[in-house]
Amino acid sequence: MRYLLALFITVSIMMYIPEIALAEDLPNVQLEMRNYDEISLPAGTFIPVITTQEISTETCPEGYKVKFITTNDLFMYETNILPRNTELYGYIEKINEPVVGTNASMKIKITKIIMPDGFEIPTKGYLYTSNNNLIGGELTQPSEWVKMPHYQSKFQGIAWNYRGATLQIRPGGKRSMGVHTKIPAGDQQIIILTAPTAITHTITE
Repeated sequence: MRYLLALFITVSIMMYIPEIALAEDLPNVQLEMRNYDEISLPAGTFIPVITTQEISTETCPEGYKVKFITTNDLFMYETNILPRNTELYGYIEKINEPVVGTNASMKIKITKIIMPDGFEIPTKGYLYTSNNNLIGGELTQPSEWVKMPHYQSKFQGIAWNYRGATLQIRPGGKRSMGVHTKIPAGDQQIIILTAPTAITHTITE
């Protein structure tokens, strides 16, 4: 009797439950997925930036952390890879103090990129110069000048006819003491990538 009562209640409840849709009865919904190709900035890429602080061989030690900001959007095809105001961070890798004959010099290594939304990407690069990325290191001015006679002559027939001499001033062998090298805040510079950088994140507006 109890079994029949339970069966009657179960059948009554099922009569009031809406029909459950089976999986094969649902519409076939597909999302259009765009093919994704990893974006990589090749070694040798130039990135225009400005400095955010003064960097000097006189006041900054080796290991001093530096920050730069991009001045333009960097596109690859139609993708804005590095938007304007992207931050690049690094440090002073090497400092050469000024000596007699040579100004101070330094190398600045770049280690990471931070997008405007805070996403961080590791990278490898240097602040670029045509002298193997060495900033500064120029020869100093001579500290002495030597007067040298320069003889004027003219060949006549089988002999030289000397017409006297004029004095010329030439730099001597001694040079002045070198000075410290600095990059002012807000100065326009270029960063060069020394290894490929995989861009795993882009900002879409």
